[in-house]
Amino acid sequence: MKITDLEKKIGTFRLQIDHLVIESGRIHGIIGPNGCGKTVLLKTLAGIYTPDRGTIDYEGISPREITMLSQRPYLMDTSVYKNLVYPLQVRHMRPEEEKVDALLEKAGLLAQKKQYARSLSSGERQKLSFLRAVIFHPKLVMIDETFSNLDPESEALFMEMIRKIQEEDPITWIIVSHQLEAVRQLCEVIHHMEKGSVVEL
Repeated sequence: MKITDLEKKIGTFRLQIDHLVIESGRIHGIIGPNGCGKTVLLKTLAGIYTPDRGTIDYEGISPREITMLSQRPYLMDTSVYKNLVYPLQVRHMRPEEEKVDALLEKAGLLAQKKQYARSLSSGERQKLSFLRAVIFHPKLVMIDETFSNLDPESEALFMEMIRKIQEEDPITWIIVSHQLEAVRQLCEVIHHMEKGSVVEL
């Protein structure tokens, strides 16, 4: 992905990225102080915000191949299972029960398969949100502070799953986190943001 002369104003804040390359198939981390624009950048890349100017070259990745996990995941008013398979259904992909169950079991959520999703704990919601993001095999996954709400065991599980995906069929990840140790352990490239701009690689 190539970002050129990107600008987005929200109130008094201005995101301004003159030039940024996100290499495909790698795990990128974005760090920086609160209010520096990390979330605004992710939401702009995800198409939630429309840039005021500039270009984003996705290099062939379509919007249907992009997903973003927010710090407070949105869950639909239905079961854990139906939340999980929804991305497959909207893409006209048939859920395979065995694979869905295996994914839920790996995250420790198989027993909650038929449970009302919004009754899950915050950590369980993050797990379900992560599984939902990867179940349809996207090409670009953006994670905004998801690690912050996880216990160490769940964080280790997420990192293991990301590494396994990269070993089998590498995709592009952009991870925003204040968990600097997790970023250093997981990410291959780390971008540092200050006051709406990427200032260091």
